[in-house]
Amino acid sequence: MEPFSCDTFVALPPATVANRIIFGKNSDRLCDEVQEVVYFPAAVHDNLGEHLKCTYIEIDQVPETYAVVLSRPAWLWGAEMGANEHGVCIGNEAVWGREEVCDEEALLGMDLVRGSS
Repeated sequence: MEPFSCDTFVALPPATVANRIIFGKNSDRLCDEVQEVVYFPAAVHDNLGEHLKCTYIEIDQVPETYAVVLSRPAWLWGAEMGANEHGVCIGNEAVWGREEVCDEEALLGMDLVRGSS
């Protein structure tokens, strides 16, 4: 049986020790798919008009990016979950809708996770 769900949680003070914030997420990827934890340092991008290659398409590069730790499938530009240097955490969730699937290449939800981290 293939996996089909994700769970993400956060625990906030006062429910945590020492006023910590705890973020967690399981992945619904296949058990034999390589999942890596990667770090990207903060960067300033001075080249106006520079593009960023995502999983399937390119988008405009922003002038500044924050340091981030991501967990992602090795083949993918995006991420299942991540946290940046400012404490912003985000996780990808699989959802099913009623709209038809678009056949055009576009940003994946996991690309949005990486871009938001």
